[in-house]
Amino acid sequence: MTRLTPASHPSTGRTAPPPGHWLLQDAKARFSELVRRVRSEGPQHVTVHGRDEVVIIAAEDYRRLQGQQTGRALVEALQASPHPEIDFAPAQPTYAPVRDVAL
Repeated sequence: MTRLTPASHPSTGRTAPPPGHWLLQDAKARFSELVRRVRSEGPQHVTVHGRDEVVIIAAEDYRRLQGQQTGRALVEALQASPHPEIDFAPAQPTYAPVRDVAL
């Protein structure tokens, strides 16, 4: 069985990360290129000590993943509860006693 070895990174001599993966120092030094690649190639992974730490994605993808935050999912989850007898009404706030002050 033949084992392929990744090419060395030109500036450090270390093994280059796979396509779509960036060493943190390279991502910082070539941030404009990283952003361009997100737009043209899709999500880009930034690694620290050989582990994925963050994934950079396009703003449109982020908004799509976030979804519209209306609270609808929470309402639906509460309505689908197997325990409808639980009251989810908020507790009335308790205030500290107020005393009269002569001015």
